[in-house]
Amino acid sequence: MVPAVYLLGATGSIGTQALDVCRDQGLRVAALAAGGANLDLLATQTAEFQPDVVAIADATREDDLRERLAAAGAGRDFAMPDILVGPDAPAATAARANAEDTVLNGITGSIGLDSTLAALATGARLALANKESLVVGGALVTRAMARPGQIVPVDSEHSAMFQALAAGHHRRGLCTETVDGTTDVARLVLTASGGPFRGKTRADLDGVTAEQALAHPTWAMGPVVTVNSSTLMNKGLELIEAQLLFDIDAADIDVVVHPQSIVHSMVTYRDGSTIAQASPPDMRLPIALALTWPERAYPAPACTWEQAATWTFEPVDTATFPATELARAAVAASPTHPAVLNAANEVCVEAFLAGNIPYLAIVDTISDVLAAHTWDKARTPSRTDLSEVDSWARTSAKERLTAWRI
Repeated sequence: MVPAVYLLGATGSIGTQALDVCRDQGLRVAALAAGGANLDLLATQTAEFQPDVVAIADATREDDLRERLAAAGAGRDFAMPDILVGPDAPAATAARANAEDTVLNGITGSIGLDSTLAALATGARLALANKESLVVGGALVTRAMARPGQIVPVDSEHSAMFQALAAGHHRRGLCTETVDGTTDVARLVLTASGGPFRGKTRADLDGVTAEQALAHPTWAMGPVVTVNSSTLMNKGLELIEAQLLFDIDAADIDVVVHPQSIVHSMVTYRDGSTIAQASPPDMRLPIALALTWPERAYPAPACTWEQAATWTFEPVDTATFPATELARAAVAASPTHPAVLNAANEVCVEAFLAGNIPYLAIVDTISDVLAAHTWDKARTPSRTDLSEVDSWARTSAKERLTAWRI
């Protein structure tokens, strides 16, 4: 059987760009999984790539899906795929992969954790775009890995670090095939665009609308990720993810604002050298790298040098954007505090996008929920523990948001 791609989150931003790569590179797509909100697009994708399996998390839309698949396949040489439905369908899809395959987890949110665990159990390569899997279940993910180096990161920042680490001798973390604990790395440098509110003060952010928060100056992403970018919570989540992926202390990870979004992240070595990965902002490059590594097959746009250009770097204004410091504090506090941070953030962003709370309530509420959470730092949580912590954090956030209701 030819190695194949199992694509989770097929109709989202990562998923649609991943299919661009699959189309260009002639990669076989064995499965498509999505939430179920955009069945027309999923049906169109299915008709083109003809996967063996199509899955949606929304069990109420199975009949709608079958109708759309039949319509999209009409007049084609089309075989109806196996259809999986329900909240467990994406994880069940990932579980069908073989060790030679690649599972790309492009699901947004902590619901992607079970799919990550299922993919790892198969021995398949995991192209990981679902950062919440590591933020919420870092210890579980580490234990679930079937082999060293099974994970290749998809986020542009972590892909950049992954590539820059190849310049040295780093034998630690989840992305390393040869693990002996050695490293010549001094620091990781995580770059941030600064989002739409770079340079603003806290007072300036009073009254910010969802439309303004969704107007990202560089990247086209889904609404949750875009709001996270505006608060810099995305950088906080990425800091936690980087610490786990590469086994580097959070204290040794810098966050720097780089508005041009050309340098996607850097690694500073003990000899003083800093290695950066630079390219125009196109997510198909890190997606392709994760799907075809160690090959560099996809022709993404490259930097050009015919015209003068300036790349700038500046420190994060943590007084206005405290999310990255909240993430550092969560990592230091306990194994469950990052899960609390993520759950509270998901609740707050959903409420903000619905127009129910003001923008400043997002990070303020997350800070309050984190402060209220307690956990024995030495105790490793189980999957059940993490589910209970997640539920507590969501309830706690919702209770606190009542005071912010618009």
